[in-house]
Amino acid sequence: MTEFNVSRRHLLGLAGGLAALAALARPAFARAVPANLTPQDETDLKRIQDYLNGITTMRAKFQQYSERGGIAFGSIYLKRPGFIRIEYDPPSPMLIVSDSVSLHYYDPELDQINRVPASSSPLWFLLRDDVELGGDVTVTAFKRSPAAFELTIRQTDDAEEGKVILELGDRPLELRQWTVVDQKNEQVRVGLFEAQFGMELDQDLFRVPKKK
Repeated sequence: MTEFNVSRRHLLGLAGGLAALAALARPAFARAVPANLTPQDETDLKRIQDYLNGITTMRAKFQQYSERGGIAFGSIYLKRPGFIRIEYDPPSPMLIVSDSVSLHYYDPELDQINRVPASSSPLWFLLRDDVELGGDVTVTAFKRSPAAFELTIRQTDDAEEGKVILELGDRPLELRQWTVVDQKNEQVRVGLFEAQFGMELDQDLFRVPKKK
């Protein structure tokens, strides 16, 4: 197993998939999808949209992989709207917390916290009240297999910023994995496992850590 070297870029790889869908919380579904969609495709995209809107809380393990960063594991907690916590397992000490206003990157080894507005961060995914495919995000590809879907999205007004490929299982519908592809075609893949939904989550999980 390759040692995982945590950098801001790779942290955003995890956040990026959660975030890229963030911009889905915009109107105009019909104007931002491929022109060759079949009626069944449109029905399935609407199902996916409704599924994402139905996620109020989530707790899951994740595995993150990139060629340059190797493999890392951790846990993610989500509470809509606005709250998320990402904990990396050792040897990485990094912690990411959104308190619905700002996104905080905490490095306990350096005792350092970096903060950006939650609304402008790449972690802005399922954190909004409503998710709607379209508007600020363009669906560039939609594929179906017997029990899964693959959905490719990008920022509508900035195609050079890369794309996110979402993979969802069907029967039942569930978010399984996303891959962030940047401008240089470098990829960070994040898979979810042991995911649970709809449970109560202690608000203390989303408390911003304090420097020592």
